[in-house]
Amino acid sequence: MNIEIKKSIKPVNYKFAINLLEKRVHNLALNNGKELIWFLEHKSIFTAGTNYKEKEIIDKSIKIFKTNRGGKITWHGPGQIICYMVINLNKRKKDIRRFILAIEKSVINTLDELNIKSFNDRENIGIWINHNNEIKKVAAIGIRVKKWIAFHGFSINYSNNLEEYKKIVPCGINNRGIINISNIKKVSKRKILKILKKNLLINLDY
Repeated sequence: MNIEIKKSIKPVNYKFAINLLEKRVHNLALNNGKELIWFLEHKSIFTAGTNYKEKEIIDKSIKIFKTNRGGKITWHGPGQIICYMVINLNKRKKDIRRFILAIEKSVINTLDELNIKSFNDRENIGIWINHNNEIKKVAAIGIRVKKWIAFHGFSINYSNNLEEYKKIVPCGINNRGIINISNIKKVSKRKILKILKKNLLINLDY
């Protein structure tokens, strides 16, 4: 696999990141450049996918950045692990569900190696944890596919401020909570990224 692994230390501007993804998609469609896995953080921002509804904005004073990814409204910000990807499905199976399963498996396997049990849900996309008998989301996934090149990606809640999610109906789901890894156990972000990178490279090799 010819995948570039990119890691940004400082927060990356959301619009800049999306423009970079779009350029990489364009180049891959022309058989130029490498596929991409990019780990980063954003400053606080609410983003809306193509399926969001206005009623999912609880705090009407917040600004919403509309995107072309799938999914609904979510929040990104400090303490959250973002993983953007540009992956050519023309070189794999042309199966979007198979690609999403590879992401889900990578996150679940990573958390499993940290002794945190998690699971996926066919009805509600993302990765979930049963914490004190409550089902809570720890990772969100939002993908777009253009010419069988998949991009955008997923986020894992690490140590972010969960209060921000009260301003929206996160991912359109109002009967389940949100959790971050730091609520469950102490583990370094560096360790999470190392394990996550390994699992992504394993699960994307299909």
